[in-house]
Amino acid sequence: MAVSINDVYQKVQVIANKEQRGYVTPVEFNSLANQVQNDIFEQYFYDLNQADRKIETYEEYSNAIDLIKERLSPFHYFKASPSATSNNTVTLAANVYELGDVYFTLSGLDYLVQPISKEELINIQLSPLAQPVTKRPVYVRKSATQIEVFPATITSGITHNYVKKPTVVAWGYNTATGAYDASTTTNFELHPSEEANIVIKVLQLIGVIIKDPSLYQISSQEEIKDLQQEKA
Repeated sequence: MAVSINDVYQKVQVIANKEQRGYVTPVEFNSLANQVQNDIFEQYFYDLNQADRKIETYEEYSNAIDLIKERLSPFHYFKASPSATSNNTVTLAANVYELGDVYFTLSGLDYLVQPISKEELINIQLSPLAQPVTKRPVYVRKSATQIEVFPATITSGITHNYVKKPTVVAWGYNTATGAYDASTTTNFELHPSEEANIVIKVLQLIGVIIKDPSLYQISSQEEIKDLQQEKA
């Protein structure tokens, strides 16, 4: 399930056009919609960190950590294959936002590849007892998109968990008529419960762009109401 970008677009236009506040072009809307989707997505990680610090009592459908993880679940990939492997350098999947656990599979068994710093790698390579082996492998981040696995004899069998970046959304339309075109539309990947939040945040940005404080205030009031309901 996902949030229909056409539903969001129609609601935004109805409110933005009320009392001739201003028309938002599809190009402008798509730009704002992607900014909002990324903002909401990145907020999940902050909220998860904050919720993890609190003492939670388990209640079905109301545990904060579980709710955030449910919203992140469409973006989570388990034991995905990397884009490429060259010797012991592994290029991660192209849409990785946050890297999770890394595995090395040998004879049908999965071994967790431990992340270490480059400084730690130098130290363990100097110690015969601490050097990584195939059943106790390690990796260092080589770049934002690559990791280097040790021992260097590991040149295949690597998979990894990761959270992917949200797909770019687009309200598709016919450039000649301006009419909605479902065939060129890409919906939000966010949880259906986020629809009202998306509308509110897009309206806030529109209020800033068209310099309409009242539109920004209306959307801000709705956001405060939603936050109060969440904390109640």
